Amino acid sequence: MPITHRLTLTQYLIQERRRYPNSKGEFNALILDVALACKAIARTVAFGELGGVLGNHSADDGDKTINVQGEVQKKLDVMSNNYFIRLNEWGGHLAGMASEEEELPYQIPAQYPRGKYLLVFDPLDGSSNIDVNVSIGSIFSILRAPEDAIASGRDLVEADFFQVGAKQVAAGYALYGPTTMLILTLGNGVSGFTLDPTVGEFMQTHPNIKIPEDTNEFAINASNSRFWEYPIKRYVDECLAGKTGARGRDFNMRWIASMVAEAHRIMMRGGVFLYPRDNKDPNMAGRLRLLYEANPMGFLVEQAGGRASTGSEPILNVQPTGLHQRIGFVFGSKNEVECIERYHAEPAPKKDDINPLFAERSLFRD
Repeated sequence: MPITHRLTLTQYLIQERRRYPNSKGEFNALILDVALACKAIARTVAFGELGGVLGNHSADDGDKTINVQGEVQKKLDVMSNNYFIRLNEWGGHLAGMASEEEELPYQIPAQYPRGKYLLVFDPLDGSSNIDVNVSIGSIFSILRAPEDAIASGRDLVEADFFQVGAKQVAAGYALYGPTTMLILTLGNGVSGFTLDPTVGEFMQTHPNIKIPEDTNEFAINASNSRFWEYPIKRYVDECLAGKTGARGRDFNMRWIASMVAEAHRIMMRGGVFLYPRDNKDPNMAGRLRLLYEANPMGFLVEQAGGRASTGSEPILNVQPTGLHQRIGFVFGSKNEVECIERYHAEPAPKKDDINPLFAERSLFRD
């Protein structure tokens, strides 16, 4: 199909802006700066070993660098973080940023004007897959900056970012796979764009994405099964029991270890993703980060007709308390997520009352 038959990302944003006559265009410009960062990352990722960008990032003394999460940084983690910062700090649209790779909020340098939005992002999701050429991506969320920060131009503090997910004004992810895609919501549904490398533009290829309400696919890291809480064990075992079990139908299990890739499959054909809180580390409330992973993905999923939850409550209602706060996360096809929430709401059975299907001889041993 000729490109003239498709909207570019710029045209799509202009079309959406016309719904708000008083809009001045700063928001559109911010989205385009984010998209430019994603294009730069996509180009770097595409070269792989040929570009010398694989492997761990090293400090000046040769040691591996560790980020605030306690994770070894890959070269592409650091490069992607720099792309997001350098291509978004100068435009005058942001009051500040927060990144998975930065311990504290990133302050806009004094030589640049400050704007009225906050950008939070995971510059490269799925880092464990970088060296094996599996799809990875970037996740971002846009919030409004506090009025006093805008008026005074003061430096931001962590608490400025502690906004519930329902207050997001936009969210999206870029997927660096066989094609580079940008999946975006401005709070009015979800649209998908594919990068046309011949013209360097994101072209709208998937308008009005909708997640099917029912599914026969679920994604979870089964190696953690011995640490799961009872409702998750119950749900997974029922899925694995197939047609002869309580659910009465067969399910397929997936696991890519890249949330962007998992989410994209769900966006395209449905499914449910589970990275629940477990008892592996009782002091950790979950594995995924609320502000720049769960909230933006939750916003996208809800805008596409799916459901996003902690397992017990809507993810977009959770009040953040830390910049790098972790949380359990379940999202995808609405009816399956609601089933998992029902299981969490029901009283846990006493050990003697547990059906043998869920006991020590379960499909996943306790």
